[in-house]
Amino acid sequence: MAGGAGTRFWPRSRQSMPKQFLDILGTGKSFLRHTFERFEKLVPVENFMVVTHQRYKELVMQHLPELSEDQILCEPIGRNTAPCIAYAAFTLLRRNPEAEMIVTPSDHLILNEEDFRSIIGECVDFAAEHDALVTVGIKPTRPETGYGYIQVSDSQPISKVKCFTEKPCLELAQTFLQCGEFFWNSGIFIWKVRTIVEAFRRYLPEHHALFRGVMMAIGTEAERNVVEMAYSESRAISIDYGVMEKADNVYVRCGEFGWSDVGTWGSVYQHARKDRYANAAPEEGCYLYDTRNSIVSLPKDKIAVISGLKEYIVVDTDDVLLVCPRAEEQNIKKYIDEVKFHNGDKHI
Repeated sequence: MAGGAGTRFWPRSRQSMPKQFLDILGTGKSFLRHTFERFEKLVPVENFMVVTHQRYKELVMQHLPELSEDQILCEPIGRNTAPCIAYAAFTLLRRNPEAEMIVTPSDHLILNEEDFRSIIGECVDFAAEHDALVTVGIKPTRPETGYGYIQVSDSQPISKVKCFTEKPCLELAQTFLQCGEFFWNSGIFIWKVRTIVEAFRRYLPEHHALFRGVMMAIGTEAERNVVEMAYSESRAISIDYGVMEKADNVYVRCGEFGWSDVGTWGSVYQHARKDRYANAAPEEGCYLYDTRNSIVSLPKDKIAVISGLKEYIVVDTDDVLLVCPRAEEQNIKKYIDEVKFHNGDKHI
């Protein structure tokens, strides 16, 4: 899944070049490229499919030149994860109805990739043998309020799910952490393609009907028009709300492999290399004085002199400068709306 706009990383992430195509962590590769290489050891190259917004098709091909055009499914508009997964599932059903399907976001960080691939392999084997919707859970390390939680029913490696809870308040997140039965929802799913198609039929019948129509049109002159109609008529809803919270055949494999969705500048700060004053900043071109616990992102060859900041985010680009306290990064969406209202989409 590679169609998101990555607004929480504005102003680095833009509509024209969102987060999944950026090297925000300074590794030399984009998030999308890392995701491809992570799964390439499990999945033959010809079996990859990328679902993205149609405006990003060329970017996907630049970052993943191994893929052919028919491996890139283009959404005309964003409609959250349920339509995205339905589009991929029905396309795969047409191409290989006996397939197992792994669904993953394109912009996550995995530090221990060998353990991760081992766990994904276990999930694929389980899904192949059971009529199950399998998700990957992450052992929580803090009372995080920005993630969804999964409650397990037993201590088996792959456990039946009791319930999902979306983004709890801090008090509830602390209770979940202490309880030991709750795990973060990674947003990674594994199932037989027939199993998820049946789940759409039961829980999201309107999406099932629309994307079954897409499947019937694949390879015909009407395909593009049918895809556009399906997206214009489908309700925007996540796969979690639309299917996973309703289904009775949901299982979770929990693991620890250094996972993060790297969803905010704060999470980048957590994973970035820091200097002796706990600043995450470029090694060259950044001169910090009396500055602590801050994160700085600069364009190449840009010089910045920063003095007297404590726990700040500083992001400079060619046309936008963002300076705000780390504790207020949830306001970035508000800043974007204000800039858009006064200046249009030029800087978004």
